[in-house]
Amino acid sequence: MLWQMAWRQEHNILMTHEEHVHLIKKAITNKGGTWADFGSGDGAFTLALRDLAGPLARIFSIDKDDNRLRTQEKAFEEKFSSFDVRFIKKDFTEQINLPELDGILMANSLHYVQEQVPFLTKIRDLLKSNGKLILVEYNTEEGNQWVPYPVSFAKFEKLAENAGYIDTELLEKVPSTHWNEMYAAQAIAPSLFSSEFFK
Repeated sequence: MLWQMAWRQEHNILMTHEEHVHLIKKAITNKGGTWADFGSGDGAFTLALRDLAGPLARIFSIDKDDNRLRTQEKAFEEKFSSFDVRFIKKDFTEQINLPELDGILMANSLHYVQEQVPFLTKIRDLLKSNGKLILVEYNTEEGNQWVPYPVSFAKFEKLAENAGYIDTELLEKVPSTHWNEMYAAQAIAPSLFSSEFFK
């Protein structure tokens, strides 16, 4: 799998659905549950999440771009015969009314948030006890206009600790054309917190 990803990256070919699944599969250990994908974009990782969590999962896909959400919805209709995905047009940094979540996925979206510790603290409040924050990011400290506030894994470890998460773990690394490599990691919410910020 890794050599195939490296070859595709070298030839500037987009990652496949199977490669998205591979990147986050170690984090999805149980079927079902209630999940949110913050900054879901075209839905590549939302589809991978649905594939791994199964047809009994409920997913809230959140992005501020209505066109990208419609692209997602079409992809779900083509790929899955049944699914419970709610497409929410919203800036994921704003207040959002969501139920208690088993997990939050953020794939290439945290690097758009400037104040990362306060943000991660607030979304921790949405997670059930032992709920998971799953992060996919470029493993770099160097920012640019596309990745303004980069989050290397070393930085994520510190951010997660400062935001009150426990058991931060590096799950997977894959080659990346643009910034050497991408990684998937998870951090755990240690107990149930209030969701007042998002009401």
